[in-house]
Amino acid sequence: MERLQEMHAFGGRQQVYRHQSEVTKCEMEFAIFDPDPANTEPKPALLYLSGLTCTWANAAEKAGAQRYASEHGLVLVMPDTSPRGLQLPGEDDDYDFGSGAGFYINATRSPWDQNYKMFDYVTEELPALITQAHGCDPQRLGVTGHSMGGHGALISALKRPDVFRSCSAFAPISNPINCPWGQKAFTGYLGPDQALWQEWDACELATSSKFSGPILVDQGEADNFLEEQLKPDALATAFNKAGLNLIVRKQPDYDHSYYFISSFIGEHVAHHARELR
Repeated sequence: MERLQEMHAFGGRQQVYRHQSEVTKCEMEFAIFDPDPANTEPKPALLYLSGLTCTWANAAEKAGAQRYASEHGLVLVMPDTSPRGLQLPGEDDDYDFGSGAGFYINATRSPWDQNYKMFDYVTEELPALITQAHGCDPQRLGVTGHSMGGHGALISALKRPDVFRSCSAFAPISNPINCPWGQKAFTGYLGPDQALWQEWDACELATSSKFSGPILVDQGEADNFLEEQLKPDALATAFNKAGLNLIVRKQPDYDHSYYFISSFIGEHVAHHARELR
């Protein structure tokens, strides 16, 4: 593992690393913020999964989470959104498929199935790596994310409650099998069989999930993707039917940008800190 950057912020240490991933079979980068490097006791950690077109840098540089992570003693981990540089046909053609758009699922359709396994990366390989190399407590991991990353956070917690004890999301793609972004990605990565798609949709997963904690979702009411792509009402309906604890807060006048995220990130970090005590 190679350290690419190191900066200091809010009494902690912000770093960027590159490593060879066994899951994606390529080099991957992630950013990590340690609120107290001198403290070698295992610390709780929060994974932040970014949205379409993003890298680790969007969350690390725009969300403003480090201040609150420092206050609560949480490690922040910000991975990339897809494998990179594989030279697969069409990999870099569209903003919403391929590079920067891994959708946090495990692809089963060729040629994507050999590398695009972001679900296994964020739920298995990366947690193991931060536990071994950065002293994170594997029993106290949380996950959050924005848009595509909000979808990733939801399905990660719902499918792997043994890994993640806390979950939240900003403007998640809540019902991807019923929105254009999700339909395009799932067709490309999984093929046309929609029965396979249901395994990666939070609304479908809610019916059988064993995740027991409260999930906090913030959604801006001025979000231009709200009705066509995000569908928070479908999420609320599915979770209510399944008896899961979902808190959806609709925020008047807020859009889909990092101005929205940075306005509420402190409350999300506090939510995870409470659940990971």
